[in-house]
Amino acid sequence: MRSFLGKIFRCDCPVTTALDVVGDKWTLVIIKQMLLEFKKTFKDFSESDESIAPNILSARLKNLEHFGFIKKTIHPYNKKTNIYILTKKGLSLTPIIISLATWTHENLKKSNHSFFDKDYSQINDKNNLQQEVIKIYEEKTSIDPYLTS
Repeated sequence: MRSFLGKIFRCDCPVTTALDVVGDKWTLVIIKQMLLEFKKTFKDFSESDESIAPNILSARLKNLEHFGFIKKTIHPYNKKTNIYILTKKGLSLTPIIISLATWTHENLKKSNHSFFDKDYSQINDKNNLQQEVIKIYEEKTSIDPYLTS
């Protein structure tokens, strides 16, 4: 085992190391919620359909901040509320989120068709879609006064 910034990695494999950081049940869900649903507070995440337990959510947010995927700022009008914002490193996970969505559509739709209300098969240019998703997130976070630090 290797240690880096207090985190234990199982080995030197880049895939395994990535999974050590973002491969748990909730981390990519939180990134997805921020990126696509514009969730930004603990309360936003807690009230989501995914129903993340508060202790798990707190641990995942701390881990994401520790590894530089998100930054935490204080809400300008409510000092008791933290605002979480994706960093450049966090936004770099956009291709993974998009790839998981399209892969799921192609491979698991028959297993869980009830949640598919969008047709991902029309996505021909993933790079363009990724850039558009990031652009919308950046525009949304720069316009929203609660998301500026």
